[in-house]
Amino acid sequence: MKKILVLFAATLLMTSCGLYNKYERPDSVNTQGLVRDPFSAADTLAVNTDENFGNLPWREVFTDPQLQALIEKALENNTDLRNAALNVKMMEDMLKVAKLAFLPSVAFAPQGSISKVMMDGASTTKAYTLPIAASWNVDLFGNILSQKRSAQMKLLATKDYQVAVKTNIICGVANLYYTLMMLDKQLEIVTDMSGLVKETWDMMKIQKDLGMMRSTGVQSAEANYYSVLAQQTDIKRQIREMENSMSLLLNEAGHQIPRGSFDNQSLPSKFATGVGLQLLTNRADVHAAEMNLAQCFYDVETARSRFYPNITITGTAAFTNNNGMLNPGKWLLSALGSLTQPIFQHGQIVAGLKVAKAQQEQAYNTWQNTVLKAGNEVSNALVLYNASAEKSELEAKQVKALEQNVEDTKLLYASKGSSYLEVIQAQSSLLSARISKVQDDFSKMQAVVNLYQALGGGAN
Repeated sequence: MKKILVLFAATLLMTSCGLYNKYERPDSVNTQGLVRDPFSAADTLAVNTDENFGNLPWREVFTDPQLQALIEKALENNTDLRNAALNVKMMEDMLKVAKLAFLPSVAFAPQGSISKVMMDGASTTKAYTLPIAASWNVDLFGNILSQKRSAQMKLLATKDYQVAVKTNIICGVANLYYTLMMLDKQLEIVTDMSGLVKETWDMMKIQKDLGMMRSTGVQSAEANYYSVLAQQTDIKRQIREMENSMSLLLNEAGHQIPRGSFDNQSLPSKFATGVGLQLLTNRADVHAAEMNLAQCFYDVETARSRFYPNITITGTAAFTNNNGMLNPGKWLLSALGSLTQPIFQHGQIVAGLKVAKAQQEQAYNTWQNTVLKAGNEVSNALVLYNASAEKSELEAKQVKALEQNVEDTKLLYASKGSSYLEVIQAQSSLLSARISKVQDDFSKMQAVVNLYQALGGGAN
């Protein structure tokens, strides 16, 4: 008998090898060359520094007081962020359940009976039993442990999702805020241009009345004026839509949004990207994808543990007054140990392990893709910033040249040295250049916001 027990223990020890494994990050994940150099088409950034732009607190990046107030209100009121916090609470409760699975389950089921024989003089018999039963699943092969660790990884992934929602809200509010100011600036430019175009139209009407111009010239100037007014109306519509979108982020009904001036904004212009492995921890969505991979790893461990015996120890204690017992009015104690070894379950255990392994492989693929996507977003933000800055400098020179061109063309027209079409064309070109410069200045702002988001900013 002793030899059998020793052999059984040795078998258990050998079969349990490989269980109780902990998740370790795979070395095969590709983190090389994640971010392209914004100036060189063939090179990649290989910087890895703790001075990561994404580590800055959002108040140090977005310094406009009115924008900070809007971000704070959004973080307090946004429905998605509230639901994310509730998801974290639910995962914490589920983890508590997984931890409690290590403890015995206890049940109290009192029973009572009354019986009487239907004959004269028979007495009524009253009996009761007060049993307490406990059952403990001995987690010798890591089934409960792997389920607990899987729940821990799911909790971490849910917390990552909460951080990702926070980052999206911060950067979403910032992008809408800068969009509104950009539209305000464009409206200001179009309004100024409408006055200039109206002056041209009025001048041409006077010249027509004096017989110095044909009606076609006046018609062209009038059409140009209405075209500028149409742009003005379109920008006003866009402003109203952006205000409604911002109000929705604040979880409020649509209303006017207080904001500063486009020309007075100050955003960081030097960035330390801290690429490579830092993206695996800074980006909440990347870290969440890895936690999903870790969860699948422990799900595989759980599926593997189902091939091994299930050991359960049960015990009962009952107090009874049943006269049929040898010791009525005393405690009855019993204990039982059972071992269940699965042999044939219609292939369910094998299929469950195969499914768990396939899900783990899917999780790895998703994680790798999320890492590459993060690097791609950083690359796009950097190239957008540099390209927009370069275009803005060129457009500033273009605007200056076109402003002079409009003045010179008007003087030439007054002295009959140019046609009315040249005046209208010069004004239209100036309007387009001014609008384009404002758009590219906004793209620089948007690139800063996008880079901050791509580097996992907003957690602090």
